[in-house]
Amino acid sequence: MDLLRLTVSAARAALKDKKITAVELARAHLKAIEASDLNAYLYVNAEKTLAQAAASDARLAKGEGGALEGIPLAVKDNICMKGLPMTMASRMLENFVPPYESHVTAKLWEAGAVFLGKTNLDEFAMGSGTLNSAMGKVLNPWRSTKMPEKSLVPGGSSGGSAAAVAARLAPVALGTDTGGSIRQPASFCGIVGIKPTYGRCSRRGVTPLACSFDTVGPLTRSVEDAALVLQAMAGHDEADSTSAHKEVPAFAASVGQSIKGLRVGIPAEYHPVEVDDSVRRLWDQTAAWLREAGAEVVEVNLPHIAYALQVYSILVCAEASSNLARYDGVRYGYRAEAKDLETLYTETRDHGFGEEVKRRILTGTYVLSSEGYDDYFRHAQCVRRLIFNDFNDALQKVDCLLFPASPTAAFATDDVPTDPTDMYRRDIFTVTPNLAGVPSIAVPVGLDDAGLPLGMQLVGRGFDEVTLFKAAHVVEQCAAFPAWEGGAT
Repeated sequence: MDLLRLTVSAARAALKDKKITAVELARAHLKAIEASDLNAYLYVNAEKTLAQAAASDARLAKGEGGALEGIPLAVKDNICMKGLPMTMASRMLENFVPPYESHVTAKLWEAGAVFLGKTNLDEFAMGSGTLNSAMGKVLNPWRSTKMPEKSLVPGGSSGGSAAAVAARLAPVALGTDTGGSIRQPASFCGIVGIKPTYGRCSRRGVTPLACSFDTVGPLTRSVEDAALVLQAMAGHDEADSTSAHKEVPAFAASVGQSIKGLRVGIPAEYHPVEVDDSVRRLWDQTAAWLREAGAEVVEVNLPHIAYALQVYSILVCAEASSNLARYDGVRYGYRAEAKDLETLYTETRDHGFGEEVKRRILTGTYVLSSEGYDDYFRHAQCVRRLIFNDFNDALQKVDCLLFPASPTAAFATDDVPTDPTDMYRRDIFTVTPNLAGVPSIAVPVGLDDAGLPLGMQLVGRGFDEVTLFKAAHVVEQCAAFPAWEGGAT
């Protein structure tokens, strides 16, 4: 049995039937991580991993254990774990060790999951390629058939988590999603990634980029695995005011259910968007699969999404500027040598932050200033409400929406646009669900002409992840994507 090719559900069954042990499963992944050159992990603690695995074996031997007992799991390094490093892939926090545990990881350890390590990301989760990490870029395990000599980006900012799952360095990894940072890397790496409804999972212990956008969710190699992990990590947290008082459904039970009669909407406003021919072909193919399974596919309207990227950029930069004001060299984190307070602030922030982080801080500071507030921030908030209303209106007419996760497949690490706004445009399909706060799942559906994976998104009503899992599983079964048998080929 190849332990690295096991999905979460397959590993659970093998552990329950005593065909493998949690220690064997953990050792296999630790060995693979050590041999990898993708730079997907920033921190691994083999001693902790094996101790947790041994404890899981003891519980399993007694016929006990949680929903994820013995399952190895990687954690994006913007999520706090008590007593372990949490760097945000930034020099600013390279020596920070949080004294508290995030709510989502606490729930996962309670469910029996085994910690594998902390994964790399764009610095402070700002980026779409995991090229902005102060600890070095992450490489996608996939290679183009047309240019096999070129390294590809895994997407961002959860690129380390996505690369780890695709390369079989973990069966599941946690990511965070502010404007596509779970779904876009999932598409680039040929795996499944879900951004749950805002408030479905607690943000306590998740270092914020933009508090009104941030969500945390799993990246996996199957829809069923995503449902199992989300079910274990979701739930109300009294210590998080944005955490919803909502019962957590049995997400995994929805996988495999019929979608006959389901209404799927395709936004008319996305048709003119420039996408690769392979993306357009697979978008049409995915709609055809849903029709064949009994769903009705119709056109819907989202009139204000033409403004989504501008609105997203303004609001996220504003919130990032506010959130990152605390990193001043006084309270914690990196501190530059300086002879006076003003120099301490400026030198600390200049040397502690990378270029993309500084760019967004400057943008956000301006739009919150007296000169920019009315012209930019206030208007962006108003248009965000219009976009929210667009989604609400559309999703009263249909059960979910269908559109691509990205306009292209993964690009080469040396093919990054010099104009940062060109990079931001690649998020055109992913930012809108975050603006509306609704759930979205990315599922791999095929390969482009260069043999690289492409994903489609299904977007649902708030707190209706059940419908997304049903529809996503149908797409998964129809696509029969090669990566589901064990990652990048």
